[in-house]
Formats: sequence, C-alpha cells, structure tokens
Amino acid sequence: MKIRNLFAASTVFAAMVVLASCSKESSTVSTPQFKTAVTLKKDTLSGSVKGTMTSGKTYYFASPVTINSGDTLVMQSGVKLLSLDPSAMLIVNGVFISLGTKAQPNWITGVDADKNPSTYKQTTYLDPNTDKGLCLTCLNGTGKLWGGIQCSVTATLLDIKWTHLDFAGGTVATGSPLTSGFYAAGAALFVTYFQNPNGVYILEDSWVYGSTTDAARVNAGKIHFMRNTIEKLAYNDGDALNVKGGTVGDMAYNLIIGSAKGGTKASNKGIAVGSPQCNINMYNNTYLNGGWRSVDPDRGANVDYEQGAKGLAFNNIMVNCKTGLRYLENPVADTVGNDSGYGNNLYYGDSVKVTDQFLPTTHLGKLNTTDIPAPGTYYTAYKGIHWFIVATYDGTALVSQNDPKFVHYPLPITGQALRNITWADGFDFHLATGSPAIGKGTTAVTPINATISVSNKYLAATVTPPNKDLGAYPTDGTGNQH
Repeated sequence: MKIRNLFAASTVFAAMVVLASCSKESSTVSTPQFKTAVTLKKDTLSGSVKGTMTSGKTYYFASPVTINSGDTLVMQSGVKLLSLDPSAMLIVNGVFISLGTKAQPNWITGVDADKNPSTYKQTTYLDPNTDKGLCLTCLNGTGKLWGGIQCSVTATLLDIKWTHLDFAGGTVATGSPLTSGFYAAGAALFVTYFQNPNGVYILEDSWVYGSTTDAARVNAGKIHFMRNTIEKLAYNDGDALNVKGGTVGDMAYNLIIGSAKGGTKASNKGIAVGSPQCNINMYNNTYLNGGWRSVDPDRGANVDYEQGAKGLAFNNIMVNCKTGLRYLENPVADTVGNDSGYGNNLYYGDSVKVTDQFLPTTHLGKLNTTDIPAPGTYYTAYKGIHWFIVATYDGTALVSQNDPKFVHYPLPITGQALRNITWADGFDFHLATGSPAIGKGTTAVTPINATISVSNKYLAATVTPPNKDLGAYPTDGTGNQH
C-alpha cells in the first residue's frame, strides 16, 4: 500500500516540500516521471551536482560527487551511472533519489562491469579468494569498484527503488572528505551509509551484488528495507542490513545469500541523546549460506538483535546459515515486552555444525511452538517460557530435516563449501507444493512503517505486510519480485 501523510520532522518536511514542488502531473498519454526543475546537461558528473538524470540515459563519474544540503539529485527510470575510477562515489548532504522500475531498473556500477557483466557477476562455485565479486584485490581496479552512497547527518532522504548497486566499497583514503563525519582513514566503505535520526532511508525492490562490507549501515534514521536481493556480500567482514541506535523500521521480504557475517542486524549501540530506541521488525526474509566467511567466530547470525535493540522476528527461512537467530546476552538485547520476540521461523541445515546453532549457544533463547523445528522438541535442557542462556545441545537428528522445498535450489548441498555459494541467478526460491513453509506464517505482526510520513506518490514506500507463508517468496506472489 502507498502511504501519503506529512512529515513529522521539520527538517525532512522542508525537504519534501521542495521535492513535491518538483513533480507535476501530466495529462499526456505517457506516464510522467518524477523530476527536479533542473535537467542535467552533461553526461559526466563531478563536483557538486543537483538535478535530474533523464530516463534511459547513461552518465559517468570518476571522483566523489556531492549533493549539497538542500539540493536533490534524481535518477529517473532506466538510468545508468557508471564509475570510471574506484574513487567515484556519491556524498549526500541533501537528497538522493533513484526511481528505477521493474520494467526499467537503474544501475550504479563500474563501466567495465557494465560492458562485461558475465565476467564480473559470477554464478559458479568459487573460492572467495578468487571471486571477482568478493576479494578486494579482485574488485579494486578501474572499471569495477565505486565508493558507494555516503550520507552525512544532514541528508534528509535516501530513496532507492528498483536499482542495481553492484561492486561498491573499497577503503577510505587518507585525506578523503569521508574522514570528516563519516569514517576513519583506512576503514572499509559501506555500499550505503545513512546517519540522520530525523531522515528517511527507503531501499526497496533493489539488488546489491559484490561489496567490501555492509550493504546498508544506518547509525540512525527511519528505514524501510523491503523486497531486495543481496548477493556476494563482503569478503570476510560484513552484514547485509546493519542498523544502530536511533534506527526504527522494517526489514522484510529480502533474499540474502552468501553474506560474510550476518543478514539483518539491529543494535542500540551508539545511540545519540534524544534518539529513539533501535526498533526493527524482521519478517518474511530468506537467508542462505550466511556467516561462513566471518573473521569473528561469534558472528554470522542471520537474524541478530544486540545491546538494547528490540523488534519482532517472524516468518523467516534460514538455510545452511552459520547461526540462526541471535539475541545477544551481554550487552543484552531488549527482550522485555510484546514488541520483542520471535517465532514462525524455519531453520534448515545440511550438517550438525549448522543444526547445533539453530539456537546459538551462549546467547539468549526462548522456546516456542511455532518455529520449525520447534525448539522444545530438540532443546531439552530447559522447558520454561522466559528467556534463557542457551547451552550446548545435540542437533544430529535435525540434519537435512524440514527442507523448505524451493522450486529450484539444490538441497542437501553436496561437494561444495557453503561459503562458495553466494549468488541467486539461476535459482528459484519460491515455495514448491508441499513445502513446510506454506501456511505456517503469522499475519499478526504489524509493520512499524517508520517512513509513513513520506507523502509524494513517486517516493512513498510500498509496505508489504506479513504473510501466511514463510520466507521472501510467499505463494500469493506478494513478496520479493526478483
């Protein structure tokens, strides 16, 4: 459903008044597209830029491009923005909008990767050390890598729809403008970075392929991350969707395959005075093969709540992930109240190494009867109803049980390391007839819908509520559209 209300935060409201004035309805037969008053005349972006990249055109950048506070840069549908050098990036102090469509998606990637996609978008079993979508030495060359979308504390809106964000990242160079208010020199660059507690970040129906670390890092903000496909995420240190204190919103219907560490993560760490508690609902996501390249042996949870963060985790499918669902015990996640908890999740593992961590040992767990398999059927050390520290248990009987029965994806996995299976192309993660995930979801969870205040019809988030089926691809076709 499309949401049309006003902005509560005055700074964001002011930005949206400007945006709304830039878009005009047309009585012509063709559907008008959102645009600003200025159309970009040159095909190469540099310095400070504002205006509209016109539908169907290709643009280039070879260095950091800045969107000043109060300014807006728009990509209409079918636009390509191609990097000519790894230092190319978008630094957003105002508003950046990418409005691809299903019929005409947008692309931001390297110029060579655009010319030769089969060379760089590998869909075969590859060791991470030689995978051109993962290792930094493979990525770090002209024509492939670009520096991502980096938003400062003054950025009011980052709105990305039906957009491919391929091969983003790298490291922060000494003297980079990002060493002021963003990163330390030498730090790994996130694909997207957002840090305004009063701002809005919408990422929906998009793709992230290949990176050096997190696909989305949010230090504070109102978010909506829905129906995205995230592949080949990071070499050995990176979560897919990673948010911190002051962030509120939903992560739902995302397909996340082959992440270095975790899938969806929420932590109240670093919360600023006056910011809201980190509160994230994670529902109807499908996670595969996550966590197997993590440099931290305690990381790799594909649903992860840490240090004071709260939220509801329901209707998810986790297949062959290093760790299933993790609630940190020290510093403890917020497990108090009806707005924290989990259930109706399906776990599958091809080895006891996986099934022994459906309930991750040394962290918090809570028994329920709606997970598949139900924790009480295999965890016999505790039969109470409140949260407890999980002890070691034997998951041998769970190996290869409860196959979710995807339409096309090989289970059990044989002859391949899980860390080498990192792509989605060629597979089909819809649920086949007889899947134990069909009809096992709950629709009682209400989306937080934190971006409801975005009023413009081109920009508003499309919120898909929880489904009666589990995972990102329910049988009624309302989930992930990739």
